[in-house]
Amino acid sequence: MPRVYNFSAGPSMLPLPVLERAAAEMTDYNGSGMSVAEMSHRSKIYESIIHETEESLRRILSIPDNYKVLFMQGGATLQFAAVPMNLIGKTGKADYVISGQFSDKAYKEAKKYGDIRVVASSADENFTYVPHITRADIRDDASYVHICYNNTIYGTRYNYIPDTGDIPLTADMSSYILSEPFDVTKFGLIYAGAQKNMGPAGVTVVIVREDLLGNALPFTPALTDYKITADNESMYNTPPCYSIYMMGLVFKWIEETGGLAAMKERNERKAKILYDYLDSQDYYIAPVKPEFRSVMNVTFVTGSTELDKKFAAEAEKAGLVNLKGHRSVGGMRASIYNAMPEEGIIKLVEFMKEFAKNNKK
Repeated sequence: MPRVYNFSAGPSMLPLPVLERAAAEMTDYNGSGMSVAEMSHRSKIYESIIHETEESLRRILSIPDNYKVLFMQGGATLQFAAVPMNLIGKTGKADYVISGQFSDKAYKEAKKYGDIRVVASSADENFTYVPHITRADIRDDASYVHICYNNTIYGTRYNYIPDTGDIPLTADMSSYILSEPFDVTKFGLIYAGAQKNMGPAGVTVVIVREDLLGNALPFTPALTDYKITADNESMYNTPPCYSIYMMGLVFKWIEETGGLAAMKERNERKAKILYDYLDSQDYYIAPVKPEFRSVMNVTFVTGSTELDKKFAAEAEKAGLVNLKGHRSVGGMRASIYNAMPEEGIIKLVEFMKEFAKNNKK
């Protein structure tokens, strides 16, 4: 069966060259006579894999030496608890911006660990925009500020990096990281599940400024204590070895294909094809305010629940899979991460035109 165009929000499609290299190395990695999937994480050969993966990410993102890179487990969801347990100890307070479902989940989880305040929310307009905040909106004694940079469910993204002044900015970048260049030093902590732009599910990347380490709440489990993870180079326990290896292959692919500047150019071109079509017609509705449109996740609806269901079903038969919107909002969602080729977007727009012609409202 030919490969389909996979528009899943995550786990998402991976670059074909990465899959092909992983397949070639599946039974014998680098002459070791074994697969990475069966390799001891304490072996010299695996230590080289995890160290090379970190160094590659540092080059791609220009991560300064005073930031630690951690490979953790539990997805971004575990970080909803790990972030407050590690960072809130300074004052017991933190401010959160609610721009979608995942930032709301992070806020509700953080409430278990301290005085958590919602500094801004876009719930008033069904998360079709991202709130704007400045240092003046943040409490002087907040230990940190938390945002979700790109909202996969609603198809919105920050079009600015909030200036939080002396208060560390923390961001869930799961569905944004590696899509374009950004300044890591604007953040105190960044976390991201791998299964969007970085690799298969199973590993979560945390990038944290060193001065924020060592303040975990007393009851913080060892596996969620950033300092313990940093001190043990992400191998306090057995890490998700194969996922880290695969992530390393993705990082090499990014470097070999032009780095983040090239990713940004390709991603913006892909998104423009889809958004230009949406703006040129009136059959499909794109609910997000244009200035906050995500380049990674494009949401749209027909206005009819039945037609939306039919669209997703017929698209799958046409080799365009996982276009059904999140269960909480319905409609359609095209996730067009780094690995999605431009041809996939062109095929999608062609299908959308044909569907609109054949299914009058």
